Amino acid sequence: MTDLFDEEKKKSSEKSPQPLAVRMRPKGLDEFVGQQHVLGPGKLLRRAIESDRVISLILYGPPGTGKNALAQVIAFRTEAHFERLNAATAGVTDLRKIIDEAKQRQLLVQKKTILFLDEIHRFNKAQQDVLLPDVEEGVITLIGATTHNPYFTVNSALISRSLVVQFEPLTVEEIKPILQRALSDKERGLGKYRIKMDENALKFLAEASNGDARIALNALEVGVLTTSPDKEGNVCFTVEVAAESIQKRAVVYDADEDGHYDTISAFIKSMRGSDPDAVLYWLAKMIEAGEDPRFIARRIAICAAEDVGNADPQALVVANAAFQVVELVGYPEARIPLAQAAVYVASAPKSNAAYMGIEKALSDIRNKPIQPVPRHLRDSNLDGKGKFNDGVGYKYAHEFPGHYVEQDYLPEGFNPEYYKPTDLGEEVRIKARLEMLKRRKWKAKKGKSEN
Repeated sequence: MTDLFDEEKKKSSEKSPQPLAVRMRPKGLDEFVGQQHVLGPGKLLRRAIESDRVISLILYGPPGTGKNALAQVIAFRTEAHFERLNAATAGVTDLRKIIDEAKQRQLLVQKKTILFLDEIHRFNKAQQDVLLPDVEEGVITLIGATTHNPYFTVNSALISRSLVVQFEPLTVEEIKPILQRALSDKERGLGKYRIKMDENALKFLAEASNGDARIALNALEVGVLTTSPDKEGNVCFTVEVAAESIQKRAVVYDADEDGHYDTISAFIKSMRGSDPDAVLYWLAKMIEAGEDPRFIARRIAICAAEDVGNADPQALVVANAAFQVVELVGYPEARIPLAQAAVYVASAPKSNAAYMGIEKALSDIRNKPIQPVPRHLRDSNLDGKGKFNDGVGYKYAHEFPGHYVEQDYLPEGFNPEYYKPTDLGEEVRIKARLEMLKRRKWKAKKGKSEN
């Protein structure tokens, strides 16, 4: 059995107690809460831990979701030697020392070594490369933990030799029993205190922690330790105490990480899906997190062109106006034109016909023979061009009734259909006009062939 977490198993001294969140880390899978998609009964990772056959893992997810907790469970469960490093403070020298000792341990007593490397994303490529040969040869089993997307921050060679496990934020119903266990546990938790916990306060902590058990436990501990007991010696933990203890919730939104990309993705998909309430929620999250308003405005403009298109051409006008206003005013006022434009785009009829049209045309340009420009459409103004009859036969549309004339604008026999207007919004009128012009063109060609 490892001695890695011996300090956590000892009672904390009165002078320097460990934080409640550390003391309450689970000792076994029966105490572990959450991540049932990978740790539920019969799941691969659970079976591997129970049989002490853990393979190299990359644990990836938001803070306070159980990555360190799972490391402790493995440490208590495994018969292998367990080492722990934090990439924020460790270096190559520390890695080489652990690897050398692991080789000796494997050679002398045939004992495996598991290395838990917290915040693995903080190691650069060269530092991560030090691990690669020994992970591949089985000298060490690596368990890396990170809040950053490992596919961007961890070497692909390490990724290919590991099982990437994504942790999800804990739900309110998962955080509540974690808090209740901390309240009742007399050895590791707060059970020695006489706490009268308001059920609404417990729920408030679980909700306001934003899926982070560490935040919830820290707030619980602060509230209990700083609230004076009443005359009966009870610590009354009310909603007011909970709100003061947790303060403002932290918005999980790193400007260059998953929080950023996931939120803007939800924002765009909500606009495309015509849900203005969802749009305003994700917009509020980005504003509160301090996202660049110009970035948000650009995404609204792209959505207006891509997803609304000609079903409501005014959407792009509104989006462009919002972008210009944002450039002039900035926060906090920028939230108003951003909200107006985002709601307009969300509420507008949708068509991606123009977007799909250019995608199909680009595909033909890239993958099929390039069509020549018909001679009557070529430029006849350059010196010498007239000698080749370039431009001869071109009909100027404005010289004909309705400013339209039957004429080919693509080579003969090449008749792609890129733009297919929908039956929504302004495209109803556009579709009707284009179909009428196509009929006129077809009749003109038919009449010409019969003559």
